[in-house]
Amino acid sequence: MKSIIMNPVLNKEIRLRFRSPKSFIGIAAYLSILGLISLGFIGLTLNYDNMGVFRPEESRGMFLLISMLQLALVIFITPGLTSGVISSERERQTLPILLTTAQSSLSIIVGKLLSSLSYLFLIVFASAPLYMIVFLYGGISPSNIIASFALYIFTMLVIGSFGILASTLIRRTILAMVTTYSIAFFITGGMAIITIMLTSFSYQFYSQGNDYIWPFITASINIPIMFFSLFEPNIVDEFKDMAGLDLSPWFVFFSFYILIITGCLTIAIRKLRPRMKGKVKKLSKKVSSL
Repeated sequence: MKSIIMNPVLNKEIRLRFRSPKSFIGIAAYLSILGLISLGFIGLTLNYDNMGVFRPEESRGMFLLISMLQLALVIFITPGLTSGVISSERERQTLPILLTTAQSSLSIIVGKLLSSLSYLFLIVFASAPLYMIVFLYGGISPSNIIASFALYIFTMLVIGSFGILASTLIRRTILAMVTTYSIAFFITGGMAIITIMLTSFSYQFYSQGNDYIWPFITASINIPIMFFSLFEPNIVDEFKDMAGLDLSPWFVFFSFYILIITGCLTIAIRKLRPRMKGKVKKLSKKVSSL
């Protein structure tokens, strides 16, 4: 396991990514914007409150606002970081050199994935001190923060696996990036819209006394809805009642996306190196015939 994670590909990519001061300037700018949004939220709340008190439920709303902004950042940035890691090597004609090294396809894919997400990891975890403002006013528990950051990481891996797969299968970086962004926006915003549309038809099934399972399925595999359910569990409970199931939507969520991550990385590993067996056999037959 150590040889897979701590490999030369990962070390080289991380050093190149964090060598430029622009990376840290970007982190500082993002934290400044997020801090101003938090302070602005507190200021507006106190301004419209007659007693000038920032209540725990308002602190909970601020935490939800910051968390959803963080999730939007993860969804928007991850495709740009991962969709060109292999195709850019192919365009620079450095991929054949990389494939001739002693590194296996597994270590190359995992190293590229982790190195491309390392900058986003740093951005997300650097914002952790801003969440401590919430504890000054209450309304949120440490388990909510831990669950939020865990879901951030899982979302990065889900979208990052799509990016790695698209970058491996598609030769052009622009096309791979467009494909990854399309998939990311579909499984987030698109699935949320589909869930809302399916929910609007639930009354017809209720009136006939039938269970309606489709909104439960689409909501269970939608990242923003499941993220929001960390703070409002009643949402998923309504979908469970609508479907007439006693199955946890989190089980469906993690089972589905773990299969997606495994499948995408497996295909990317298999397709990284060109198939040479058939060519070798043909060449051996020609040599033997001579």
